[in-house]
Amino acid sequence: MDQQDPLTQAVIGAAIEVHRVMGPGLLESVYQRCLVHELRLRNMECLPLARLPIVYKGQIIAEDDLVMDLFFPDRLLVELKAVEKLLPIHEAQLLTYLRLSKTHTGLLINFNVRLLKDDLKRMVL
Repeated sequence: MDQQDPLTQAVIGAAIEVHRVMGPGLLESVYQRCLVHELRLRNMECLPLARLPIVYKGQIIAEDDLVMDLFFPDRLLVELKAVEKLLPIHEAQLLTYLRLSKTHTGLLINFNVRLLKDDLKRMVL
């Protein structure tokens, strides 16, 4: 596995702890709240449910439609799922959010699995 930055490793560790405690089968929103709490317990602050404005041809056309699950400005974007399995559309969503937020690194984490590491992807623009 490639060398990951310490922030990415720490977020993955926190997500593994949330999954260990809560298990699969809950709503994405539950995992999001638990992960924010776990990160705060580890003295890691992020912007939960950060809004991403839609800019089209230089004009902001919407400000509340796109929501990033966890955002560490200029460093990391985390998109959470609670689905049977990650699909290409989930990867496309993360890549689009990365591009629109001008962030280079993202994590796509699916909590609805037996082992979290089996459905976790790190993506870099």
